[in-house]
Amino acid sequence: MEKRELVIVGGGPAGLTAAIYGRRAGLDVLVLEKGMAGGQITITAEIENWPGIPMISGEELARAFREHAEKFSPEFREAEVKKVSIEAGKKVVATDKGDIEAEAVIIATGASFRKLGCPGEAEFTGRGVSYCAVCDGAFFEDQVIAVVGGGNTAVEEADYLTRFASKVYIIHRRDSFRADRAVVEKAMANPKIEPVWNSVVEKIKGTDMVEGIVLKNVKTGETSELPVAGVFVFVGMNPNSDFVKGLVETKDGGWIVTNEMLETSVEGIFAAGDVRDKFLRQVVTAAGDGATAAMAAYSYISEQLHLQKVLFEPERVVSLFYSSIDQEQIKLANEVEKKYAKKVLLIDGYKNKRMCEKLGIVDLPQVVVLNKGSLVKSKAINDAQAIEGLL
Repeated sequence: MEKRELVIVGGGPAGLTAAIYGRRAGLDVLVLEKGMAGGQITITAEIENWPGIPMISGEELARAFREHAEKFSPEFREAEVKKVSIEAGKKVVATDKGDIEAEAVIIATGASFRKLGCPGEAEFTGRGVSYCAVCDGAFFEDQVIAVVGGGNTAVEEADYLTRFASKVYIIHRRDSFRADRAVVEKAMANPKIEPVWNSVVEKIKGTDMVEGIVLKNVKTGETSELPVAGVFVFVGMNPNSDFVKGLVETKDGGWIVTNEMLETSVEGIFAAGDVRDKFLRQVVTAAGDGATAAMAAYSYISEQLHLQKVLFEPERVVSLFYSSIDQEQIKLANEVEKKYAKKVLLIDGYKNKRMCEKLGIVDLPQVVVLNKGSLVKSKAINDAQAIEGLL
C-alpha cells in the first residue's frame, strides 16, 4: 500500500492553503481532488471580501491559490475518495485509484449546494434549473428568471445575474434577507431585482425547458404561478462528508466537529474549511483553517514519528508518563530525570493523551515498560525511588 505523511482531501481554499503550509513545514504532501482545484469559489462571479483585493473573480482567486501551492511542489492527484478508515491503528484513505496509508489526513472537501426537493427540480436541472450563476447566467440574456434563497450567496448572485436577465425575482421564505446589509442595499438599488417575500417554490414547470414556477405564500397558504425561464437555487449548503460518516464526530447533518487545533474525534484526522461545524463559511476562514490544520498535522506527525522511534522500536524502554500541569508530578519528573538520566524516558501524558489511551494509561503518574512496542508492565508511582525495581 502507498504510504504518505500528509494526505489532504479536497483542493479548495482550505486544502490548497494546507498544502502550502504543509510543504513549507517539510512534510510529504499529497492533495486529492476529484474535480477542478479551487472548490466552490471557481463558480463565484465576484469576491469582494478577500483581504487586500477589493474585487476578484472566484476563478482568478482559485487559480492564484493553485499556482501558489504548486510553487511548493506538493503532489496533486485527481481521485475520488470513497472512504477514510482506521485499520489496525493506521489511517487508510480509499480512493477510486487505490488505497493510501497516511500519517495524518486533512479533510477539506467543503460543501455542496442544497436542493429544493420540489417536483420539477431534478427533471429541469440543466434545462433551466441551475446552481451556478457564473456557469449559466449568459444563457438567460434578456429573459425573466428567479433566484431562490435569502443569504449572501443568493442576493449576490441575483445582482450578478442582472447583467444578463431582463428581470430577476428573489424568492425568499421570510420577509427580510439574511444577507449582509451592504449586499442587500446594493441588490435592492438594482431596478431589475424584485423580491418575493414569504414564499417558497412548490413546483417547477415546463415542457422541454423551464417555463414557470408555482409559489406558495407561507403566511396565507395561497398559491400562484410566476412565469420564468430559469431558476437559480441558493438555499444553503450540505457538507461533503459522507466518506467519513460514522468515523468522526459530526452534527446537524454531517458537519464535522473539531477542536481549536482542527482535530476531529479521531487521532491524526483533521478537518478544515466549509466541511466542518463552524460559525462563518467564507474563503478567508477556509484559508485560515487550512493553515491551522496543516500546522497541527505537522505537530502531530512529528510527535508520532518521534514517539514511534523512542517508545516502540527499542527492545526495552522504561518510560514515565506524567502531567505537565500538576506541580507535584513536574517535581517528580525532574527528580527522575536527575536520578535516572538516559535510563527513563519522560513523556508528558497531558499533551500525549492519545498515546496514554493506546497504552491503557488511565491515571498519572505511571511508569511503563515496553519491549518492541509491547507493554510488559505498568506501575503507578509517587516517588522516584519506586522506579528502581523496574530498571
